[in-house]
Amino acid sequence: MPDLDQIFSESGPLAQAAEGYRLRPQQLEMAHAIAGAIEKHEVLVAEAGTGTGKTFAYLIPALLSGGKVIVSTGTKTLQDQLFNRDIPAVRDALQVPVTVAMLKGRANYVCHYHLERARNEGRFFNREDVKYLPLIERYAKVSADGDKSGLGAVPEDAGIWPFVTSSRDNCLGQECAHHKDCFVLDARRRAQAADVVVVNHHLFFADVMLRDEGLAELLPASNTVIFDEAHQLPETASLFFGDSLSTSQILELARDSLGEALTSAKDFTPLPDATAALEKAARDLRLVFSQDSGRMPVQRAQALPAFNDALAKMGGRLDDLVKLLESQAERSEGLEHCWQRGQELAGKLRHWQDESGLDFVRWVEVFSHALQLNATPLSIAEIFSKQLAGQPRAWIFTSATLAVKKDFSHYQGQMGLLDAATGYWESPFDYEKQAILYAPQGLPDPNSGGYTASVVAAALPVIRASGGRAFVLCTSLRAMREAHGLLREAFDKEGLDFPLLLQGEGSRTELLERFRKLGNAVLVASQSFWEGVDVRGSALSLVIIDKLPFSPPDDPVLAARIEKINREGRNAFMEYQLPHAVITLKQGAGRLIRDETDRGVLMICDPRMITKTYGKRIWQSLPPMKRTRELKEVEAFFNQAASHGEAAPPCTLTLSPTLSRRERGRSFPPPQAGEG
Repeated sequence: MPDLDQIFSESGPLAQAAEGYRLRPQQLEMAHAIAGAIEKHEVLVAEAGTGTGKTFAYLIPALLSGGKVIVSTGTKTLQDQLFNRDIPAVRDALQVPVTVAMLKGRANYVCHYHLERARNEGRFFNREDVKYLPLIERYAKVSADGDKSGLGAVPEDAGIWPFVTSSRDNCLGQECAHHKDCFVLDARRRAQAADVVVVNHHLFFADVMLRDEGLAELLPASNTVIFDEAHQLPETASLFFGDSLSTSQILELARDSLGEALTSAKDFTPLPDATAALEKAARDLRLVFSQDSGRMPVQRAQALPAFNDALAKMGGRLDDLVKLLESQAERSEGLEHCWQRGQELAGKLRHWQDESGLDFVRWVEVFSHALQLNATPLSIAEIFSKQLAGQPRAWIFTSATLAVKKDFSHYQGQMGLLDAATGYWESPFDYEKQAILYAPQGLPDPNSGGYTASVVAAALPVIRASGGRAFVLCTSLRAMREAHGLLREAFDKEGLDFPLLLQGEGSRTELLERFRKLGNAVLVASQSFWEGVDVRGSALSLVIIDKLPFSPPDDPVLAARIEKINREGRNAFMEYQLPHAVITLKQGAGRLIRDETDRGVLMICDPRMITKTYGKRIWQSLPPMKRTRELKEVEAFFNQAASHGEAAPPCTLTLSPTLSRRERGRSFPPPQAGEG
């Protein structure tokens, strides 16, 4: 492998290609560690703080390795960024002749068969879909890849997309008349031939479990697999290593079966009746629950007699349809495929109803228009560790948030990576000068009534001092909506003219664009804005977090895992709940400082960070900011920034080196050398 020191040097190819390039020791050290892991086919778990430049730190050794590389990202947005911007930049700087392909799940590509069927049947939910159809038809004729992200005129969440794309359930495969022109197969062929393939975590695990998304042949040929945003893997892997069945899948089967019946079996009248009966049974099952959303263990759902009756009726109607489809299957490929899908869904339902799976927790999730039956493994460690066995290759897991006080044991235990090498590189940002961690005094217990009102009251003077320019990150949608309402009332009462934005008023991309342009806005948000959001400069100078992000204890999967850990004589809170909360908090805190010139305040309102014995582990896992509990010091921070015309000044605040026992209840402990 070429000399990494020279490549990353101030006179190397990166410096020549990128204006304003600076050598960052952390980035170079990380690149060396990854190069070593690739060369020795090792497993490496690596945390790189914000600003380290981890993307180039793994791309450069990967592109220079000479082997086939799979890079998996947390979202399709990051996937597009890697494919369209980062990898071409590195390839051009290094002048290496590597070929690159991007592979997404089949639902991201226009399907010629379903597009034609949608046009012929004309069954849509609204006028918007009718308007979008000709746009998609024109796009399918001229697009090189059929990726729906390339058609900006049709929103990515438009209701028409499921009608004009395929799923694992309704793809006809080699029986399809458009097989030779299939965008999905074309994307897979390009991926087969490429040196570097960019995928996302959902696609990776869907393929590992289902062997359906085109990676089944790629993985054996790869020398290196890199997971960026690897902190998301435990949840994603749990989703795919488990099993689920939704009423949406049942309704889609009924819809597709009716379409095939009207096309290929018009004379067989029992089929339309059976699809209507199944559709009604699926909708009746959803209507058992009055709430719009929520999760519950199977025992709570089964305590409702109506649930058991409705589930049995849906199962019976599904079996009826499967028998009728079997009798007509040979009349068309579509009918045969619907029969096979029906068999698979019926098998999933029987499997979910089987109570013998002790290593799985069964639970129900309610959505506004659907119901999902889930079976989730209590632990994915053993299942995932098996994926690493077999052909020798390098596995790289990297993120800005994997460790708790530089300790990776929680993440390694979750993923079955106990023998993996680890690496930790702190952010190159000067947090002591760039930021303050503020823990306000006098807030009540987070579980008490009126807590959100207390958070807003404590936040208002800080928002005034910062001139808006704030994220208010809440741990629940309910708290988010309450905080937004209280802030609106306070802004109106006090005559504050900061624009107030709310998650859900537009797409995340649209809201972020408005936030940046406004320059003094306050955005109230929940989970969607805790990670993957990058606002550089003075537009974001304050991040307020209402509570420590502990997962709700009544979550059925969490409750089952806690019970299992405690049953084994271990401490579930310290071993599982606390580390998970710390990693999530680090993601939220990471929104504040995105550049070496950024300045700002991180305000964490939850008093447990100070009053509980575990609190020290939490704030010591955050970047090494100056710490205070005094509002006047925060106001001075912003006032000094305003007087210098900066986003915020260097922080010169100090904390009292000696504190009485009473004072310690109100203040952070004094900073010690090496604390972070």
